[in-house]
Amino acid sequence: MNVSSLLSPTAQATLLLTSYFSKASSESAKPLTNAEWGRFALWLKEKSTTPADLLVTDPKALLQGWQDARISAERIVELLSRGHSLALAMEKWQRAGLWVVTRSDPEYPKRLKMQLKTDSPPVLFGCGNKALLNAGGMAVIGSRNASESDLAFTDQVGAKAAAEGIAIVSGGARGVDETAMLGAIKQGGVVIGVLADSLLKTATSSKWRRGLMDGHAVLISPFYPEAGFNAGNAMARNKYIYCLADSSLVIHSGKKGGTLSGAEENLKKAWVPLWVKQTTDKDAANANLVTKGGRWLEADTQAFYIADLMCNEGGCANQVKEQMGDLFAMPEQPKLFAEIESNPESRSGPEEDHIESKREIVVSESQAKIEAIPEHSAESEAVPSGPVDFYQLFIAELQHLAEKPVTVDALIESTQLHKSQLTEWLKRAVDDGVVKKLNRPVRYQIWSKK
Repeated sequence: MNVSSLLSPTAQATLLLTSYFSKASSESAKPLTNAEWGRFALWLKEKSTTPADLLVTDPKALLQGWQDARISAERIVELLSRGHSLALAMEKWQRAGLWVVTRSDPEYPKRLKMQLKTDSPPVLFGCGNKALLNAGGMAVIGSRNASESDLAFTDQVGAKAAAEGIAIVSGGARGVDETAMLGAIKQGGVVIGVLADSLLKTATSSKWRRGLMDGHAVLISPFYPEAGFNAGNAMARNKYIYCLADSSLVIHSGKKGGTLSGAEENLKKAWVPLWVKQTTDKDAANANLVTKGGRWLEADTQAFYIADLMCNEGGCANQVKEQMGDLFAMPEQPKLFAEIESNPESRSGPEEDHIESKREIVVSESQAKIEAIPEHSAESEAVPSGPVDFYQLFIAELQHLAEKPVTVDALIESTQLHKSQLTEWLKRAVDDGVVKKLNRPVRYQIWSKK
């Protein structure tokens, strides 16, 4: 098998230096850890050398001057000599539908680089839709041995996220992780699973087949795809779950263990907001997480929208677009406001919009007024010069669009609003007593004036 046809030289060198290709016990030279790779990569950069430059018959000359108490030049040379093992492993993984991305590849999650810098994993193994790696979403975390009531709540959270077009980010483990992800998949939602072990086995599981085949799921792991369960790996991957998401929800945390340590690390590093499910379990650490900066979540899933949990001081996160092939495009300009042009330079992608929020006009309940409308032509003189309340324009449109019960999908089609904005305004309209929400199926209707 020609590895060069699948991997760039830089990716090959990175894999050789940082990854296992068989069980750890059979490897004579231990691949570099994240921290070790960070030190070595920085040294290469300072020497204006790339990992790909090391793929020569004798890399010792390039390693002159390298000194590290834990990483000998001999260890690096031995790791680089595993080309045959890499080829065999890649052939096996490719047959199972797995792929590899390294930090040098454009598909690598920008969120991990942004949040973790050099602590982001040098290699990610995965299967499914790579485009979802930058989709963001709601991280759902909790115990492997959660109660039936907690699992029922988790399933509903997954379904609600799917209905609102928000991805679920979780760990794929038994219990809360798996329940949240399957709850979303059953409703056609998007899931991002960050596995601590057994990626190769999990990729062929019937549980995830539907999501993987329809492009609504991606499973990744920074660890050897055939690795068994390891508590250290499970603890280490928690930060990746938080950093791939826009917000997080802890369903149940014990007073020790991975859920607690991961949530505490997130609070300390302030990666994403942390919501905590209410519980009466005296053995749970949920209340402790709230005292450290988490926020209580409504106990009734009917009392909140997932979109409301995605907001912080910087605004609200983008949601997964219904058309997966157009994942990175900006939401279409709503027809209601077609006369308002946007800055073409701001049409980059959701990741850039999330990082540089000043370049995007976010219309939400907290900022529904835009202080000025740019002049475009003589016709714009008829537009009032004062603040424009887009929410009120939306309500005016609803007077005829929702005269009879109408579904969210129908309203999206008629208004061309993004689903996140539409659900936010519908919730506000219900709270304001302007619109009534009907169930089974969910529809909305303007209250009769009679």
